[in-house]
Amino acid sequence: MPNGLIQEDSLRAHPQGLAVSLTLPWYRSLWLSSVSTLELSVDGEKVPQEDLTLELGGKAYSLAELPAQSEVLWFLQEHPLLVVRRPGQVAVGERHTVHILGELRLPYMQIAPGQDGGPGKYVPNFVNQALELTVVDADAPAPASTTAVTPPPPKADEDPFHLGLTLYSASAEFRAGWYDFDGLLDRVADLGIGPGIEIVASQVLPTYPAVSDDFVASWQASFDKHGFDASSFGANLDMGRRRDRDMTPDEEYEFTETLFHGAKKLGFPLVRIQSAKPALLRRLLPLAEKLELKLAYEIHAPLGPNSPEIMKVRDVYEELDSPLLGFVADFSSTMHSMSPTLLRAVSRAGLDQEALERLQTIWSTEASMRERQEEFIGYLRSRGFDPARLGSFAHLAFNMHGHVNPRDWADIMPQIMHVHAKFYDIDDQGNEPAIDYPELVRVFVEGGYRGYWSSEWEGHAFAELGEVDPLLLVRKQHDLIRRSMRAAITAAV
Repeated sequence: MPNGLIQEDSLRAHPQGLAVSLTLPWYRSLWLSSVSTLELSVDGEKVPQEDLTLELGGKAYSLAELPAQSEVLWFLQEHPLLVVRRPGQVAVGERHTVHILGELRLPYMQIAPGQDGGPGKYVPNFVNQALELTVVDADAPAPASTTAVTPPPPKADEDPFHLGLTLYSASAEFRAGWYDFDGLLDRVADLGIGPGIEIVASQVLPTYPAVSDDFVASWQASFDKHGFDASSFGANLDMGRRRDRDMTPDEEYEFTETLFHGAKKLGFPLVRIQSAKPALLRRLLPLAEKLELKLAYEIHAPLGPNSPEIMKVRDVYEELDSPLLGFVADFSSTMHSMSPTLLRAVSRAGLDQEALERLQTIWSTEASMRERQEEFIGYLRSRGFDPARLGSFAHLAFNMHGHVNPRDWADIMPQIMHVHAKFYDIDDQGNEPAIDYPELVRVFVEGGYRGYWSSEWEGHAFAELGEVDPLLLVRKQHDLIRRSMRAAITAAV
């Protein structure tokens, strides 16, 4: 997904002078309080902050008001206008050079909790874009997509896993407006993908964290039409929603309670949880029992099943001793190399061959994620390269790519309730070049896992919009998983 706030069709005329249509530089909706910085220059002239306003949902906000807007959601598919007050109005067809600087903080990706009641530290995302744009009066049309693929083979009785996908796989296209929600589900069905459908609530719910009755009606109609199954409801905990402090324990519970009720309304049997704090889980378990929801904590890169942080979660689970508690296995944890998609992205951002090699060398060490991040950022600075040029990639290269041994999943197999079949690329031979899928399938077949493998293409974090068709890649990954399942079963006989 391009790390940008503006696109080729962003520049618009406005009664106050001009406006720039903004796109969220992330895969999920954020609160307006997440916007730390916005700076704009037009034709080389910096616009004073007091001459900029942000228009969202029919309301205008000064930039100074944004940090306080912790109740205002910037939904992923919304494109607020950054309005520039200036003499005269630009006209359609004019060309202007627009340079935008932005910084956002990701309120659910906490680096360190707040101290003494203050705010915690969160993963930042930096944007630095300069484009020559033409003033237009409408969004660019979505490109045509193809469904001309061979239908998938039917599920065989001996197949141990159910297949599906998370709609997160089409994050960039959904964000760009190439699909509305119903259209996205229609194309998934046309490509023969499914039957499992997983969502990230913060991505697809216009009324996040609540689920509206209108959304329920649309959801049920699509599921009745296509025969889908609800597999996993992805819940985040926006600890940094407010800028002045982290959530209190009561706020954590209330936020999660809202999400749980939404999952139940949509018919999900399982919620992917982000927090396994003992006190929070103790409060949530009675609610989960009432709603008949399983709670699965995601094990995601750079951690693995036996990482110290996960061992603490396992200890909490042992103490609480509930059959509703388990894990989501995310295969970003078990990569043998960095994804080509990521390496292409940081190369486009300016890393030369020496820096690419150093990145991969640092990544492959056994140092902690923080230590590797700091070593790489220190290396970039030693060469006079501003890490902000990489946006969030200087951080995400390490917390999105782990190198734990795939066999480690066997240690917690009875507690694995759902699988994120994470992938970034499918090569010409039909394999994932950075993740050993035949080995992962073997481990899960032998371990007796019989739940959903939900395809999760995360290449959108690094690929340019339109560079690939992620849903076609999901179909190819399903073919890889099917081949691997049947080979593993044959080998076991």
